[in-house]
Amino acid sequence: MRVIRSAESRRTETPNAVMTTLASPTQGGSAQAVWRVEMRPGQAGPLHGIDAEQVWTVLDGGASFEVGASFEVGASFEVGASFEAAASFDADGGTANLGVGDTIVLPADIARRITADAQAGLVAIVVAPASMRAFVVSGTPAGPHPAVADTDKLVPAWVA
Repeated sequence: MRVIRSAESRRTETPNAVMTTLASPTQGGSAQAVWRVEMRPGQAGPLHGIDAEQVWTVLDGGASFEVGASFEVGASFEVGASFEAAASFDADGGTANLGVGDTIVLPADIARRITADAQAGLVAIVVAPASMRAFVVSGTPAGPHPAVADTDKLVPAWVA
């Protein structure tokens, strides 16, 4: 068992958000990474992908989660239980608007862009496997997207 004190949290700032690492392998051998995301009102992150499932829970404010079709060779985007509450998901993706207390489960290997609420911004907790890797994709969330080489994927600083 490992207790990670708040003084041990790690803060990473990007142009789009501030991530505060709450648990990660470098903080005590966790197989899961847990971090807090804070985004200014109206701030939009880049169009990107993650090669593992992520779970986001909104603590304050809100956000739109724009997701697209899968871009890994042989993978498919499935509209299912994870997105049932979202109003506009189809085979090409869509947008889910989340508010305080809402949770979204984002499957691995889909294009995504998160935009903070225009008035309230976003504060969320995110959980993902500590082995997850991020990568930038081009075009629109709906694709098409070619497979991304492993050499173009990286473990974000707030996950390591």
